[in-house]
Amino acid sequence: MKITFNQAEEKIREVAREFSEKEIAPLAEELDKEARYPEESFQKMVKLGFTGIGVPEEYGGSGGNEIVKCIVVEEIAKKCASTAGILSIHGIFGQAILRFGTEEQKQQYLPEVTSGGKHGAFALTEPNAGSDAGAVKTHAFKNGDNYIINGTKCFITGGANADYVLVFALTDPSKGLKGMSAIIVPKNTPGFKIGKTEDKMGIRASETSELIFDNCKVPTTNLVGKEGQGFKIAMIMLDGARIGVAAQALGIAKGAIDESVKYMHERVQFGKPIAALQGLQWYIADMATKTEASKWLIYRAASLKDEGQPYSTEAAMAKLNASENARIVTNLALQIHGGYGYMKDYPLERMCRDAKITEIYEGTSEIHKVVIARAVIG
Repeated sequence: MKITFNQAEEKIREVAREFSEKEIAPLAEELDKEARYPEESFQKMVKLGFTGIGVPEEYGGSGGNEIVKCIVVEEIAKKCASTAGILSIHGIFGQAILRFGTEEQKQQYLPEVTSGGKHGAFALTEPNAGSDAGAVKTHAFKNGDNYIINGTKCFITGGANADYVLVFALTDPSKGLKGMSAIIVPKNTPGFKIGKTEDKMGIRASETSELIFDNCKVPTTNLVGKEGQGFKIAMIMLDGARIGVAAQALGIAKGAIDESVKYMHERVQFGKPIAALQGLQWYIADMATKTEASKWLIYRAASLKDEGQPYSTEAAMAKLNASENARIVTNLALQIHGGYGYMKDYPLERMCRDAKITEIYEGTSEIHKVVIARAVIG
């Protein structure tokens, strides 16, 4: 198990931290208030190679692995959970093409979504098929050399901004989950339109949209993997995505601790900084200890993935622990700030809202408990 970071990884952390402090932090409040997608920040992440992590250089990527991805997501989430979430979810499209796509698909799409500044999205969820992927109704029937797609997807991160969407649809409804396939749908394809953009409580700069497919025609060469492999592809991609969400939650918790320590040294009550108050010191001790535990669950899961070992259970554990911890830590941080923490003048109010979503997307905490329990019980 990996328990230390090498020199190259620490250098990447330094670059990501500096970028977050100089470029991300000054915009975070404004982006949240306006629910504005951070396109400028995204393009800067492209130039830094963050959007190409995990993809070989031959396909336009910047190399690296899951450890590197977690480091970058963690550092960005300290300042803006929305931007970190966008980066994390964006990578799923590329990873799906890298693992299951044809050589032609890799050559065509990967350079665009890694170093080319294009956006990718992952569309599985439907109004009646959230955690229950088996309830997907979107279908794609062959018509000559094309698929005709009909259906609606919802809660799709980056859907409205995506240049390419990996859509999961039933190519053979009679087979249920074994009849689900993954198909690439480019932006501006006739019959593909953007529906409602959600007005969310948290991660407001990370746009979440409804996608509508009405006789949307794409060539059969856009099929990723084989027909019927869609559910398998989706589950494998979600395992990796859970590690990314956990890293996002870790960053939120660490950011809340940083803000709390800073405030405790600056805030004076009864003639001395509140950092001298033992009760608040206990808060910080609990926050730091639980967050450190989350950190190693996350990087253990990431290490297993990088080593090619099974990691589904560990990813579920990391996501469950880190997301619950982010909620607890941000709440304690708000308590430390008192009334000021409740005001939008301080970032804690935003961090509390952002932390909650990490318990919900890529599977709720209850789902992860089922995954973990089944692995333990057998």
